[in-house]
Amino acid sequence: MLLEKQLSEDGLHETGINGVRLFKVSESIQCAPAVYEPTVIAIVSGTKEAILDGNKHLYDNAKYMCCTMSLPVEAGTPNASPENPLLGVSITLDSKVMTELALEMENVAGSVKTPKGAELPKGLSFASWDDAFCDALLRLLQLGDDSVDSAILGESRLRELYYAVLKGEAGASVRRSFGVGNEIARSIEYLSHRLDQSVTIDELASKVGMSRAVFHRKFKQATSLSPIQFMKSMRLNNAAMNIATGMNVNEAAMSVGYVSSSQFSREFKRLYGQSPKQWVSSQGHLGMMA
Repeated sequence: MLLEKQLSEDGLHETGINGVRLFKVSESIQCAPAVYEPTVIAIVSGTKEAILDGNKHLYDNAKYMCCTMSLPVEAGTPNASPENPLLGVSITLDSKVMTELALEMENVAGSVKTPKGAELPKGLSFASWDDAFCDALLRLLQLGDDSVDSAILGESRLRELYYAVLKGEAGASVRRSFGVGNEIARSIEYLSHRLDQSVTIDELASKVGMSRAVFHRKFKQATSLSPIQFMKSMRLNNAAMNIATGMNVNEAAMSVGYVSSSQFSREFKRLYGQSPKQWVSSQGHLGMMA
């Protein structure tokens, strides 16, 4: 197998192509707070788990995961073992290139249009490995560690894979996030860069030209969370990730806008069922891939 030859050790491994990383996990890792950025994750062997708003999603080499906007999730590899390691590829979705492709598709005669007023596709979706995706992924990975091939062909083959995603089962979600009608994705990007600041729902709605009620409805359609739930989960997940990498609780709370460490601890325990200190001591594999 192509990935087995390139992955001798556990962990995330950079390739010569910007935004494309390979990963291997040989131990069962319980789900822990994480933040998915716009990414495609393709599992070649094994099973991965993602939990969003209490809904558990298991995916493997039959379906790839497509996340089109920053989302607070819990992620893990509950079934990984030395005998059955998790092997896969993580591909960052470059917003500039994705937007160019999405708009080009929308401008081409006969391209698929989303009916006006239709419910927004979910920001986290799953798509079958169709022939176009399989071929594009294989061509991308065949560049291997050859720096010259990657430098010359990497961008074009990555663009080919993006196009396969846009045409695949997750295409509607991707086109709405990066093309026309991407208001919710833009509001999430705005919020994600201001987690340490006080951002109101009215401010987010105003930024994308919606009433508060319409914004709330469309936001929940796209993320499964209300704007308030989303903001709280993003802040707490980012704080948990900071704590996992060694930041103390007070600093982690301040890094995501909490003035009171006691309030932070209360809300953390309400979401995760443990205090920050209890939680970090219970995590056996901190710092592993999300």
